[in-house]
Amino acid sequence: MQKSFLDGMGREVIVDFPPKRIISLVPSQTELLFDLGMDKEIIGLTKFCIHPIEKFAERTKVGGTKKLNIDLIKDLKPDLIIGNKEENTQSDIEELATLFPVWMSDIFTLDDAMKTITEIGSLVDRAPEAAYLNHLVAAGFNDLKTLALQNGINKKVAYLIWRKPFMAAGKNTFIDDVLLTNGLNNVIHQQRYPEVDLDQLKVLNCDFILLSSEPYPFKEKHIEEIQNAIPTAKVILVDGEMFSWYGSRLVKAVQYFFEFQKQLY
Repeated sequence: MQKSFLDGMGREVIVDFPPKRIISLVPSQTELLFDLGMDKEIIGLTKFCIHPIEKFAERTKVGGTKKLNIDLIKDLKPDLIIGNKEENTQSDIEELATLFPVWMSDIFTLDDAMKTITEIGSLVDRAPEAAYLNHLVAAGFNDLKTLALQNGINKKVAYLIWRKPFMAAGKNTFIDDVLLTNGLNNVIHQQRYPEVDLDQLKVLNCDFILLSSEPYPFKEKHIEEIQNAIPTAKVILVDGEMFSWYGSRLVKAVQYFFEFQKQLY
């Protein structure tokens, strides 16, 4: 049976329902699909879709999120491809959409992430499982927000995602919304992911500078570099998956942020 769905970009996607041969092009959504019980159905994923690792090892890798192996995807003959507007390259998606049903998410906030979990659950015939995940996410992040208020966390932060050049998460990003939930005010007011330099950061009077583990793998040695340049801020390494993965990882992120908040007061 064929069924019609609207994706996160407002496009109509018609799929053979329920889909049996799925390719997932985004790590966080791949993890979500496995957590929804889509074990046999996932036939392809990207080389960055490493969670859960035992599932990753068994699946065909269709390239990276930004550079897909279109010919290999064609050979796999999927009946559904699931991607994301920010993560995947427009030209790749447009080409694939002429051949296969392609459902895209577009996520800026926690509410968007939960809506996407609901929509993907419906798309792959796992609505009850998706609803349960969202119940856990909503309860957990509401508790985090309450805890941040109770403890008076109201700090100015910059969240760095890249080095050489330094790049930060700005406004209109999922990371910015996660920061706000934990009582953190982003000092970067430009949209998306602007380049910044340490002199700029210095005058913004951050309380904290957060160095993400991905996409650039910041390490301990980078703390010293930035701490020396900006001694007035506290520089901390953080788990980028917890701040930027918007699927079922959000359930695990709740416990991470309960511990993380303890470093802020």
